[in-house]
Amino acid sequence: MLLLEKIKRPRMLRSNYDITVFQTPKYGEDKGYQKVYRISIKANNHEEALYETFRIFNVPDLMPADYKGRYMATRDIIFIDEGRRGHFYYRLQPNGWKRINRILLH
Repeated sequence: MLLLEKIKRPRMLRSNYDITVFQTPKYGEDKGYQKVYRISIKANNHEEALYETFRIFNVPDLMPADYKGRYMATRDIIFIDEGRRGHFYYRLQPNGWKRINRILLH
């Protein structure tokens, strides 16, 4: 399905998404999220942006040199800022990304 989306929508219509990754200091915690990295990703939609972000932060060769967080795992949160179009939070669950309303920062 992702490949079909790329075929239907030309590369020049892709959007630039401002993405911030939030993680807890210890794996598995529900509170105390901290901002660990901010990146800009070109994608057709949120689903593709989430996929690319997950890929970047789970493949050692793709990780940015200045990234100090751990591998992306369940309960980590990605914040997508689209400016006037809105702010969106997604939490990684065992069955995929789920949109949430907000996060608890410490």
